[in-house]
Amino acid sequence: MSPKIGDKAPDFTLPTDGDGSVHLSKLRGKKVVLYFYPKDDTSGCTAEACGFRDTFPNFRRIEATVIGISKDSVASHDKFKKKYQLPFTLASDTEGKVCEAYGVWIEKSMYGRKYMGIERATWLIDEKGVIRNIWHKVKVPGHVAEVLAAIKAL
Repeated sequence: MSPKIGDKAPDFTLPTDGDGSVHLSKLRGKKVVLYFYPKDDTSGCTAEACGFRDTFPNFRRIEATVIGISKDSVASHDKFKKKYQLPFTLASDTEGKVCEAYGVWIEKSMYGRKYMGIERATWLIDEKGVIRNIWHKVKVPGHVAEVLAAIKAL
């Protein structure tokens, strides 16, 4: 069951690029944008990451933390981050536990074939750890601007 707007965001600890780690509970006091994406260095995921990259100074000005999450390895994240000069954290959920906790590990279909994968989704979490907005089945064009407008409205 996916958490809803007004719920406390499920806490997690994940390894990140650069041999780091991120603990959601340690980000209390900050606005957090969690965006889940299917795979490093694919067209839609690259466009989304570069959208956050290009708008990152605006997120920084309002003291918002941006975290991208996929099931890719830390090594894959390191390459992806370096290739596109991404200034925010990429977290590795190789076991899929965080994806499941947020309800974004779903059945997908391509060319009639069904498989499990990550739904492109974004979660806006306030300074108290409460979910303030959720975007499911994200379409990349215009999405980052929509997230930025929503966070400014908090």
